[in-house]
Formats: sequence, C-alpha cells, structure tokens
Amino acid sequence: MSMERMDLAASAVDEALGGGAQQADVRVNHLRMEDLVLKNGALAGAETPEEYGMGVRVRLNGCFGFAAAPLEAGQEQRVARELVERALESARKLSAAVTRTTELAPLEGECAEWKTECRIDPFEVSLSEKLGFLKEAEASMAGSESTVVRLATCGIRREEQWQATSEGARLHQVLVRSGGGISTTAARNGQVQRRSYPSSFEGNFKSGGWEHLVEMDLPSQGARLRDESLALCDAPPCPGGSRTLVLGGSQLMLQIHESVGHPNELDRVFGHEVDLAGSSFANPEMIGGFRYGSPEVNLIADSTIPGGLDTRGFDDEGVPSGRFPVVEKGIFQGFHTSREWAGRLGETSSRSTSRAEGWFNPPIIRITNLSLMPGTWAFEDLIADCEDGAIFADTVKMWSIDQRRLNFQFTCEIAWEIRDGKLDRILRNPTYQGRTPEFWGSCDAVCNQDHWELWGVTNCGKGNPMQVAEMSHGAAPARFRKVNFVEAT
Repeated sequence: MSMERMDLAASAVDEALGGGAQQADVRVNHLRMEDLVLKNGALAGAETPEEYGMGVRVRLNGCFGFAAAPLEAGQEQRVARELVERALESARKLSAAVTRTTELAPLEGECAEWKTECRIDPFEVSLSEKLGFLKEAEASMAGSESTVVRLATCGIRREEQWQATSEGARLHQVLVRSGGGISTTAARNGQVQRRSYPSSFEGNFKSGGWEHLVEMDLPSQGARLRDESLALCDAPPCPGGSRTLVLGGSQLMLQIHESVGHPNELDRVFGHEVDLAGSSFANPEMIGGFRYGSPEVNLIADSTIPGGLDTRGFDDEGVPSGRFPVVEKGIFQGFHTSREWAGRLGETSSRSTSRAEGWFNPPIIRITNLSLMPGTWAFEDLIADCEDGAIFADTVKMWSIDQRRLNFQFTCEIAWEIRDGKLDRILRNPTYQGRTPEFWGSCDAVCNQDHWELWGVTNCGKGNPMQVAEMSHGAAPARFRKVNFVEAT
C-alpha cells in the first residue's frame, strides 16, 4: 500500500470533520486502461488512457457536498485542502434546498487491502504479443468475399484505490479486468448480418488477467462465425406469433441486466433517476410477496463471486462486499441499496452496491454482479423437450425497454428453429417482446451448471451527470413459454 496516498485521503477526512462535516469519505484513484482494435487486418484503434485524482464527499446539515480534481505530483496536499473546502461549501449552499435530510446506515470502518487475482498480469504482456493474438483471431474469420468487416478486440483495465472514511475505514484495493472478442459482418442478398463471439459489444470481460483472453480461444470460433454470418444473409426472417423461446446465456445476461438489475436499484424506485435513466415498476411493498417470476427463477446479487466485474473487497462507501437474493423461487426479495438509501427500507446496513466512475464522481447505487442461478437441465435435453417451431436465440443485436423497466423488445443476432428435438434451420433477426413479470413468470426450465457462464457488462450508463459502471451477469440457457415474436424483416 502507498502510505502517502492513504495518508492523503485520511488527512482530507480529518480536515472535513474539522470544517464541520458530520461525515466524510475520500477516494484517491489511479486508473490505467489499454484498448486495441484490429479491423480487416489493420490496426484500427489503440488507446492507453491514464487518470489520477481525488474525490471528496462530505455530509453537512443533512446534505451531501462533493468535489473532485486530478492530482499532480507535489501538489496533492494543496488540491486536497481545496477539495475539502469546495465540498463543504457545496453542502452548505445545497442544504438550503433540503426537504429530507440524508441519514447514512451505520458503518464499521475497516483497515484492509484487497486485490484481484491475476495469473498473468495483462499490463506485463507485450504489445507485440497482444497484436499477434488479435491478428490470429481476426485471420480466423477470413475466407469469403461476402465478409465485409472482421474485428478482433481486447481491453484491459487496472484501478487502484485508496479510500478513507470518518468511520475509520482505511482501504486499499487493486481491481483488474481483462477481455475481448471477435465479430464478423457479411453483406449479400440485400442483407447485412453480424455474428459475435463470445458476445456483442467487443466480447466478454472478467476480473482477472490475460489468462481470460487465452482461455476464450478466439481463433477456434472464427470460421463458425463467418459461416453463420453468411448463412444469416440467406436465411428466412424469424416468423411472428406466440411460441416457446430458449435464450442462450449471452442474450439472457442482458435480459437480466435490463429487466431485473435496473428496476431493483432503490434510488430509481424513489424517483432519483427519472430525469435520465428512468424509474421502476417495483416498490418496497413488493418485498417478500411479489411474484417476479416462476419458481424456476432464482436471481442472486454477489460482489464476491470470482471473475465478476464488480467483484471487490468493498464498495465506494467502504461497505464490505456480500451476497443477497433479489428473486428467490420467483418471489421478489430485495433491492440494491447504499448507505444513503438503506434506511428507506428500514434496513440497518447497506448491501454494498454503491459505486462511482473514477475519482470524478460521487458514488451512487449500481447493479452488482447479478446472476440467474443454474437449474437442472442439460442443454440437449432441454432442446429435445421443445415442440416443433420453438426458437433458440442468442447474442443481442438491438433492444429497447420503457422508463419503468416493464415493457421490452429485444432483437438477437441469430436464431435456430427447433424441429424434431434439435436445432434446425437458421432464422435472421429474431425479435421478441414481453412484460417483465410475465416474461420471467413464463420460465419453466434453466440449464445446469455445466452450461452456466459469467458475462461481463462494461458500458452500463446511469446517473446525471452520466456514469459508466461495470458488472457481470451469470446465466445458462433458459426456456420461456408463450413469448410474443414480432415478424422479422
């Protein structure tokens, strides 16, 4: 641990208390990232941003004040003092508009260190090795004149944080994540169709090192993706109507994110995201009695699970990570909370789901790692149990969902029609609709642990000003009955 940076955070807390704050927390963050994109055999993107700064949050007269700034070597103490003054002044001015004072759930401040386990430090892998890895992956998708775009991407991130709170917390964390993927786009017959692996939006990411990219073995999937993108250009559109839907894990993870994760962030429930991200159909009266899904549906939030993008020792309020049910056997059990919002539910502790993007934002409630727990079915048995005309679809292409996270529509990259208990012809642009409780209530089968995978989301936006957060969703293929499909084009 760099004691200078921890001492800097701790001294800022002491200065805030001396200035009249009832509570204070300070974060010093150092972020390194590296993103590489290879397109059609040429380097199309290379970024290596780095940030170093401090954020100070105080509570004064029942009101938060926040200030942040980048840090420069030799100027840290001066910047810290200025930030404390700015945060206190902000709280003083804003407190005149307070209609309900802010109370924080208790916190037992801990002194601890936590680091992501990495077998291969991604920042120690040479640039030439990374480019060689991408070239091999991109080349595996070659072989057809109808292929117009071949992409191979990788991204790594290391965030080091020193955090101090007025409750005595002194926390040092090093969070590392790695990931990437490939995609290929074909154009013929008046169609433009894309296939991605392992998922859309530049692939899959996990907390950990370069070993995650090695284990994905991207080149082994290139020829399959190429052939599927070509087949989609020749395939018939997915028909409309009511039918059985089996969702692959890559698509199901986004379904979890949009229709379970976001509506269960408690600040949305009380209207604090309405101006940008929307509200929620859920409310506290639903806890313990509302049927969110069928008895097959068990959704667990867990910021301790290995590989999760929100797996850490503590959240950005200093609350230890943990695990809690959101839906248990179909019944809604609880919300994501922070120290600020836990009291609205009569709870005495936060569920450790308060995070900020970098040093320049205050922490807000964010979805943590939220997963659909595996069931008992083997994938082959589940498909064999489906009637003719059922649809297996995977990998999101586009989607929309209303402001209350209730009505939604998703289009996937690919679908297969099920015939005689097997995946049969390919269908393009499968598009399904639903309402959140009815959709999850129609789930009657979930595949087992052998088919369960943890999928990373790196671009979740929320807050005003906008903050981007990362989290993971575990899922195995699952079956949903009587789902409405829109006639595809």
